[in-house]
Amino acid sequence: MNLLPITPMSMCLSHRRALLLLGQILAAILLSQLTGCATKEKAPLTVLPASEGGNRIAANDALQLQGAPYVYGGESPSQGFDCSGLVYYVYNRQGVRLPRDTQSLARQLPAVQPEQRQPGDLLFFTTDRPFSHVGIYIGGEQFVHAPSSRTGQVMVSDLRQPYWRERFIGVRRPVARYSLSLNDSDKPSCWLN
Repeated sequence: MNLLPITPMSMCLSHRRALLLLGQILAAILLSQLTGCATKEKAPLTVLPASEGGNRIAANDALQLQGAPYVYGGESPSQGFDCSGLVYYVYNRQGVRLPRDTQSLARQLPAVQPEQRQPGDLLFFTTDRPFSHVGIYIGGEQFVHAPSSRTGQVMVSDLRQPYWRERFIGVRRPVARYSLSLNDSDKPSCWLN
């Protein structure tokens, strides 16, 4: 049996992965305690498996907002959400500043091939005009969104439903402009200073 040598860099990467996973788990637990204040019924805690790629934190945050009321122009659990307000809120919590409207999101974020989509990616639809509706992909052909005053709340829908399948027009991927780091040094290091 060949064992791979353990180098300081490989230990650092493993340590960072472990810290990232621990942070995601803690964030999901904390979020489950804090969300749902805007509704009488709390959505069950759903956490995506760690094996999924993409931005699982954004997807999990969006899932926890199920049941929040739909409010045109809303962008918080206390106000309620419209579709782009939900995206704005979820990513703002992670320190990623995004445009507030669907047209700007579609224009400014990098496009992704539909078959390459990952949890946390933004799915765009043509409802009354191109790029007039957006949701957050959670995997398994499902997405979280604030569809309309008719549905009245943030919910999960399936891309295989004819209504959404026929109106689906593109995927965009929010990316953080600043990378997270444990320290200010540009040298690879796992040590907290």
